[in-house]
This record gives sequence, C-alpha cells and structure tokens, in this order.
Amino acid sequence: MEFPRRFDTITIIFNPNSTGDAPTLAEELSAELVPALPDTDVVLQPTEHAGHAIDLARDAASAGNALIVSVSGDGGYNEVVNGVLSSGSDDAVCAVLAAGNANDHSRVTGRKPLAEAIIEGQVRRIDVLRISIGPAGTDAVYAHSYIGFGLTPVMAIDLEKGSKGAIKEMFSVARTFRKFKPFEIRQSDGERRKFDSLVFANISQMAKYATLSEAGDQPTDGKFEVITFPHMAKWRILLTALRATTKGLGDQPSYAQYRFSTLKPMPYQLDGEVRSVDAATDITIESVPRALSILG
Repeated sequence: MEFPRRFDTITIIFNPNSTGDAPTLAEELSAELVPALPDTDVVLQPTEHAGHAIDLARDAASAGNALIVSVSGDGGYNEVVNGVLSSGSDDAVCAVLAAGNANDHSRVTGRKPLAEAIIEGQVRRIDVLRISIGPAGTDAVYAHSYIGFGLTPVMAIDLEKGSKGAIKEMFSVARTFRKFKPFEIRQSDGERRKFDSLVFANISQMAKYATLSEAGDQPTDGKFEVITFPHMAKWRILLTALRATTKGLGDQPSYAQYRFSTLKPMPYQLDGEVRSVDAATDITIESVPRALSILG
C-alpha cells in the first residue's frame, strides 16, 4: 500500500512583480494548504531578481523532505527544477502552479488541481532533458519540457521585445518569420545540415497550440522526441506549423542522446527562456531518466 507523502516544508516560489496573477495564486495556494496540512511549514517565497528562484529552490531542497512549488510559467518552473536538481537532494519534490503564458508542462503533465494533489501526496518521477555545452560538458543545465533551436528562440526574442496580447503576438511572429534565416550545424557523424527549426521535446506539446509528437503525456521512457524542420520554402514551414496546431505532426524519432556542434553563434530556448551558445561549440542533449520527483 502506498501512503501519502507528507513534507516538513512546502516552499511556494513566485515573482511578486509578475504581470500575471502569480502573487494572488501563491497566496491562495498557501491559504488552502495551511489548514489542510497543519504539521507542514508552508512558506511563501518571493523572488527578487532573475535567476533568484534557482537559489531559493536549491536552498529549500537542501533542507530535506521538502516540496518546492513554482507559481509561474514554464521559464520560472525551469529555474526551480534546476535549483532542485543542483541541490543534490534525492527526496525533494517539485510542482508547478500555472501562472504564465504557455504553461506547456502543467497543461501536458498535470492530472488534477495542484492543492488536491499536494494534499493527496502521490509523488511520481519523470525524465528531464540535460543540455551540456562544450567538450567537457561542464556547463550543463536541465529542461523539464523542451530545448529549441532556430525559429523557436528567435520568435521568443521578438515576442519579449513587444507587448503581450494575441494580436500583438501575431504581428510579432509574422515580422520575425519574414526576416528569419536558417541555421547550420555539424552533426556527430561530421555531416553539416541546415535547419529552420530543431526541437528536442520531453513532452508532446509546446507553445499552447502545437502538438509535436504522439509521445505520451508522462515522460518516463528515458528518451525524448526530436522534431526537425529541414530548411525549406517559407510557405512549406507555414503549412507544417498549421499541421502542428491542427492535426499534430505525428510520430517523431526518439533518442536517449543527441550530439552536434554549432558553426555560428546562435540562440536557443530552454523551457521558454532564451539563452545563447558560441560558434564551434559541442552540444550534447540527453535524457536523464526519472530524475525529477513531481506532484500535480
């Protein structure tokens, strides 16, 4: 018989300056959990700057027998996941209460309302992605949902420059798409290939609308899907994107590890957050099976 997991501490991390309703959602979650779990210390922990959630999550996880909740979108949750996985704790658990724009991870992997899941205490483990930069792989970070090169980060950069809102987002995407140029990489077999988009997906959906693959909604097979858009005419890219948002892209090849080298500096997107990598850099992306304990 599996007993409900009870935590010594539940740390709820949120951005107090969020343009959304993260502060309100965090307070509501705390108000629901405190009377339901009287023996658990429920802590509201606001962030003070970008990247602060990594440190807060690492500290909370290091205390042991802790649940760390991110009230955020996919990018904020990425910080919490990286903080927990870098803590060295094997018994810390993560959860996300959706408060962002896309909320891909919560939408795909969520099973029930978060407060209900925490009170029930049924913990499960899922795979994560790890991207290692450089020949020694020392600069390694994790992604809970996807890593994207090409169109994905370029459009994200342009969206961040503008304002939120469906109409403005649409114009930003159209403007970026007109200017977009493909990128080239050297694969592990030495072959150079040109792409418009290259996405490594731990979940089957991204960007609110696109269904990338037929993979299940619980990433636990030790592999990830690789969705490629080889360089093609822009009208063909549009048709492929339309298919992703309507029927889905169907079955995609899956890997436990994928290696390549950049030829020029380029941006990439990690669970919604944009980063960059230098030219002539070795990249290794791999699945880390059942590395993350979650609720929700």
